Amino acid sequence: MDAFLKSLENFMGMLSGWIWGAPLLVLLVGTGIWLTVRLKGLQFTTLGESLYLAFIKRKEDDDDEDGDISHFQALMTAMSATVGTGNIAGVATAIALGGPGALFWMWITGLVGMATKYGEAVLAVVYREKDANGNMSGGPMYYITNGLGWKWMGVLFAVFAAVAAFGIGNMVQSNSMADALNANFNVPFWVTGLVTMVFVGLVVIGGIKSIGRVTGFIVPFMVLFYVISCLIVLVVNFSDIPGAFAIIFQHAFNPTAATGGFAGSAVMLTIRMGVARGVFSNESGLGSAPIAAAAAKTKHPVTQALVSMTQTFIDTIIVCTMTGLVIVLKGAWTTGRNGADLTTYSFQLSAVPGGEYIVTIGLVLFAFSTILGWCYYGEKSIEYLFGEKAIMPYRAVFVLFAGIGAMLKLNLVWTIADVFNGLMAFPNLIALIALTPVIVKTTKDYFDRK
Repeated sequence: MDAFLKSLENFMGMLSGWIWGAPLLVLLVGTGIWLTVRLKGLQFTTLGESLYLAFIKRKEDDDDEDGDISHFQALMTAMSATVGTGNIAGVATAIALGGPGALFWMWITGLVGMATKYGEAVLAVVYREKDANGNMSGGPMYYITNGLGWKWMGVLFAVFAAVAAFGIGNMVQSNSMADALNANFNVPFWVTGLVTMVFVGLVVIGGIKSIGRVTGFIVPFMVLFYVISCLIVLVVNFSDIPGAFAIIFQHAFNPTAATGGFAGSAVMLTIRMGVARGVFSNESGLGSAPIAAAAAKTKHPVTQALVSMTQTFIDTIIVCTMTGLVIVLKGAWTTGRNGADLTTYSFQLSAVPGGEYIVTIGLVLFAFSTILGWCYYGEKSIEYLFGEKAIMPYRAVFVLFAGIGAMLKLNLVWTIADVFNGLMAFPNLIALIALTPVIVKTTKDYFDRK
């Protein structure tokens, strides 16, 4: 049995490397560039308006509009799923393998990814449906089916998303929490599993409205906590900031030589790691976030789409940048450390007391919120495949797996989750490119009215 599992793990690892190879990364970034051009750089010209719409409560959110939750709650639900371990461990991995220049390419991925996120949200609202209970259902499976008429591809996306929800959105997250709490606070794995099951169950049993209320509270708190912690490090080490930016820009275009415990990297590896981890962090193009966007109360698809694209800006341009600067600041990236361990060590080097606890608390909050967001994504995928009767059994199984994940070694689950997370992107990106005229037309209609 062990030999079989090892062989399966090796095969899935090879498959993951192929799926997340150059073709997908080029398609992801290329779609973002394509939409940026077709939308005339909308993510730059409307960023101020988008942030205003996202964080200023408007009368529309209280009106009897079609939708289940407010713009803000939809944004926080989507952010709960994307602001996760990738912002702490993922950024560290990108820099550990690709050098500091990887952070620059994460920025580029984030900036063009905002247009992708915008396009996803437009289509999610345009093609969403109302179920028998009056709740909204939307996302790639719906705009693929209703917009392109390709039911089979909508089914494929829903299957990929449902599997990914149990891996990257559930067991992997609870396992990361359990590891961090055990390493820093000696919390037994089974305790983390049990507590996770209880709290996840209490939230998700109420569906998107309950998830929206909780993420609307916890996500702003956790982002502010982590960003302020990073800002304290930057203030204390203010004199090192110009040098950190210089290193990032220099290494973005020049090969990074071996330094200390760092093995060195070529420019292509730097670009690949920056793009791959950038996409992994903000999920632009993967098709998950539009499932939450479809639930928003909105008078026009563009209103929610403008709000949705701020998710990528906050996730990558703000949160990932904070992590990256802390890592580069004191040269921790040259030590040969990787993942969350590198981020923790970077905080320890910064002369700010309790740095390792900041990372642990941030990791726990990020992972827990990711479980909540992905529960909804998986729920809507299961509903699309099997109907509303499957929702409650799905929630029960999802909660159970959140507990199991904390107590197992998940190398194989990590790899399988990575595979299905990547597979989600292909049908979604094909739909985004094919339905670009709808995105452009809907956008023009909104701004013409204004």
